[in-house]
Amino acid sequence: MRKKTSYNKDRKSTEERNSKPTSFQKDSRKGAKPQRIFNKRQKGTQLNNPVLSKPAEKPSDEIRLNKYLANAGICSRRKADGLIEQGLVQVNNTTVYEMGYKVKPGDVVTYQGEVVSYENKVYVLLNKPKDFITTTSDEKGRRTVMGLVRTATKSNERIYPVGRLDRNTTGLLLLTNDGELTQYLSHPSSEIIKVYQVELDKPITRRDLETIREEGVELEDGRVFVDEIDITTPQVDFRFVGVAIHSGKNRIVRRIFEHFGYEIKSLDRVLYAGLTKKDLPRGKWRYLTEKELIFLKHLRAGHQKKN
Repeated sequence: MRKKTSYNKDRKSTEERNSKPTSFQKDSRKGAKPQRIFNKRQKGTQLNNPVLSKPAEKPSDEIRLNKYLANAGICSRRKADGLIEQGLVQVNNTTVYEMGYKVKPGDVVTYQGEVVSYENKVYVLLNKPKDFITTTSDEKGRRTVMGLVRTATKSNERIYPVGRLDRNTTGLLLLTNDGELTQYLSHPSSEIIKVYQVELDKPITRRDLETIREEGVELEDGRVFVDEIDITTPQVDFRFVGVAIHSGKNRIVRRIFEHFGYEIKSLDRVLYAGLTKKDLPRGKWRYLTEKELIFLKHLRAGHQKKN
């Protein structure tokens, strides 16, 4: 029996960053049910069932000036406080120094002589199909994910993919214009957990499974560890493997299995940062629920406190 590495001993702290329990399950279209739920000792935030709701409209109530600047993409709220303190922000042609100042509907906010437009934040969750590129445009004329979510935003709103899924990978993809949240979810230090359902060209051996689980894999750009890995089908078909991983390296899941001589026939991301694709058909999208958004912002706030 292999001795666990020091990484595995410390893995609990990594999992606690994303407290939603990890669930490995087959695509609902194939009829398979979840075999198990990992990290049962952790009680994750329970998310609402996905619903197609409208994004919040431009606020009609007062909003704190630092939040107004952050939502407009000028900077973070913390940095906005510094701009206000330095006298760089004006409201209705009057310089504001008050930290708690609230902007009212109809107020004109300027920063360095330029009018600041309030940008409504939009959060879209897409169940990406195969043969779509995760980019805003493609010079070769290939289909991009933006074509699947073109009706999600108004003409003056632009959303961008958070991270990327390669052309042949399916599953969860978040798109938003929230720069602060995007930076948090994309930064390696955040250790965001992603869960993938993998179908291999041949059954994985128990030895390879244990090696990946306990020792990690040495790749050309360094050793990588998974957070969880196991067989996912009730029939114990070793061609179907569930992988939970926080590494954001390019093609990391494919490279792990290729290292052991396996070819991935299909790769589906079923969970991302506590968000699931339950009741979201392939190629369809929905807005995040309020509860999901609160959950993500809670994760980000917790990360900022630790750092």
